[in-house]
Amino acid sequence: MICRAIFDLSSRATGVPSRPHLPDGVGERGIRSFLNINRIARKLESTDGAEIAEAALVLPLVFMLLLGIIWFGRAFNIYSTITQAAQQGAITAARSSCVTCGDNLPNPVTVDGAVVAVLQASGLETGQIKQWEANNPTPGVLSCPAPAPPALCTVTTHHIWVCSSVLLNSSTQPAQCGAMVSFQFPFQFYLPFTSLNMQKIILSAQAQSRMEN
Repeated sequence: MICRAIFDLSSRATGVPSRPHLPDGVGERGIRSFLNINRIARKLESTDGAEIAEAALVLPLVFMLLLGIIWFGRAFNIYSTITQAAQQGAITAARSSCVTCGDNLPNPVTVDGAVVAVLQASGLETGQIKQWEANNPTPGVLSCPAPAPPALCTVTTHHIWVCSSVLLNSSTQPAQCGAMVSFQFPFQFYLPFTSLNMQKIILSAQAQSRMEN
């Protein structure tokens, strides 16, 4: 108290304002913060930009890798969907809708509807379906042996091949007849700054199903 009073008196005498009293520890924390700021500033000043250059080179590659994973995953998803659609169509084509009606099988329109239903459920545009092997009148099928009727292949309005009375196992005995459904679906990549950008690939789907005796 005596020292503080003397300092106040001397300050008044000389005209110098008195120093405010700070709580304990405040001054030390301020000094430490100032030293930390100076230490960080010196580190930033010593940076020569190598880290920034490395990031500028690596980040675009990482971005392209992630983009490629997304688009290849999308292509695999579409391939799985059209394969499932072809399988559903083949099952529909090989199963008679009426047990007591003889050997009457579903017409191609019914099979086309089964395939289209699977594609639409996955959000695929049915207008993009392409005909399998457009230069070939039939997609490489063999007829069942007599007395079975010859193979009959029909292209639906959605460019889907529906073949009935097809020989499924040409190399084994006894022969098994069934139905086959096949079509193709295009897929286009969007990978900027790569050779695959805007490239279109054709995904093929073909499925067979044995007819019930």
